[in-house]
Amino acid sequence: MVAEPAPEDVRLWQRRLASQANNRAWTLAEMPQRSADEDAEMLHAAHAAMYFWKIVGTSGNHAHAALLLAHVYALLKRPEPAAQYLGEAWLHFTQPDLAPWELAFAHAVAANVAAAKGDAATHARHYAEAKVLAERMIDAKTRDMFDATLRVVPVP
Repeated sequence: MVAEPAPEDVRLWQRRLASQANNRAWTLAEMPQRSADEDAEMLHAAHAAMYFWKIVGTSGNHAHAALLLAHVYALLKRPEPAAQYLGEAWLHFTQPDLAPWELAFAHAVAANVAAAKGDAATHARHYAEAKVLAERMIDAKTRDMFDATLRVVPVP
C-alpha cells in the first residue's frame, strides 16, 4: 500500500507545478510566433497556473495568474475572456503600494486586451503608461522580461 503524502509535501508540489506552468505560459507568450500546438500549450499552461495558484497561492498569485490568462487570451485574439480575466486582476494592480514593474506589466496586458477588442484609445493609453512605468525599472532582468512581454503587444 502506498502511503499518503504529507500535506506539506502536497503543497510544495502544487507550488512547484503552479510556478512551472506559469513560467511555461509566459515563455510561450513571449514568442513572436507560435504554432497552433504552442498556442494550445500556452493556454493550458496558463489555466494550470491559475488552478494551482488558487489552491496554494496568495491573492497576489491569483491576480498574477489572472493577468497571465488575460494576456494569453488577448494573444489568441479572444477579447471576451481576456477582458474577464483582466477585470479579475485589475483591482490588485491598482493598489497604491504596488511595485512599478507589476503595474507596468498590468498596463502592457491591458494594452494587449484593448488591442484584441479593437479599442484603439484604451490600447494607446495603456501602452503609453506601460512604457512610462518601464522607465522606473532598475532591475535589468525584470526590464528584460517586461520588454519581452511588450514586444508581443501591438504598437498603437
